[in-house]
Amino acid sequence: MWPLGAPFGEIAQSPARFIKPRRLIRDLAGLDPVLGRFGPFEIRLATTKKEIRKAQRLRYEVFYEEGGAIANQASALVRRDICPFDAFCDHLLVIDMDRVNRFGRPKPKIVGTYRLLRRDVAERHHGFYSQREFDIAPLLARHANKRFLELGRSCVHPQYRSKRAIELLWRGLWRYAKHHRIDVLIGCASLPGVDPRALAVPLSFLHHHASAPQEWSVRPVRDRSIRMNILDEKAIDPRRGVAALPPLLKAYLRVGAKFGDGAVIDAQFGTVDVFTVMPLADIEERYISYYGGPMEMPERAVA
Repeated sequence: MWPLGAPFGEIAQSPARFIKPRRLIRDLAGLDPVLGRFGPFEIRLATTKKEIRKAQRLRYEVFYEEGGAIANQASALVRRDICPFDAFCDHLLVIDMDRVNRFGRPKPKIVGTYRLLRRDVAERHHGFYSQREFDIAPLLARHANKRFLELGRSCVHPQYRSKRAIELLWRGLWRYAKHHRIDVLIGCASLPGVDPRALAVPLSFLHHHASAPQEWSVRPVRDRSIRMNILDEKAIDPRRGVAALPPLLKAYLRVGAKFGDGAVIDAQFGTVDVFTVMPLADIEERYISYYGGPMEMPERAVA
């Protein structure tokens, strides 16, 4: 959760720099950066370094200040979740356009973000981020002609955490996936904590009730695998299993995601990670219709 482009930790700029038009840093392949508007919320792709820095700031607040992840020196110094993958990934944002500063002036705030990495982009750099933990080479080889999109660094500001916030991210994600003709969504999903025994219920539930078929199955890299079937299937109440999942994993499960064989402890972020795979052809039509629906809604529709 590599090669760098331009550095993100920019040194202080002269005042004249701020009156220039904002500098675009992304070629979005013909996709309008504004993907939708829902009441006070705008769903968009980051197009400037400033927007990416703000997304990194939100990630730092959620992962490090709230979640207790261990920051490296560079991230701790600027209080941003700095990752080399940010330089070539796309960044999906949910922005509250109604926020104001203490003087009552508009000050839109990024309240949710997703990092997106397409297969063609990954192949031009150093692969997918999830390859640090999972051996996905066999999966990619089995589906050599499919377009994969890796999802990562998902987070939502504490004041905005709700089913609606995840839905807004997913509406933008669906628009992006449709534009790029994506076939499969993949990524690491996290459960808080590093003790697999304390996570026996959700891990065992995913293993027994939501394992990917062999065609889509992925195992952790050598020497990092921990088993997920800690409890016997008969000992798992499916309702308890679902209830024990974090909101994002519940959302993935709801739309038909499947999970790899084995989990990995991420000591830096204080989580146990599982591999998630979602072939879009397998997603139920009702979800495709919902998330692929109108990208403009009045405020009452998002209350």
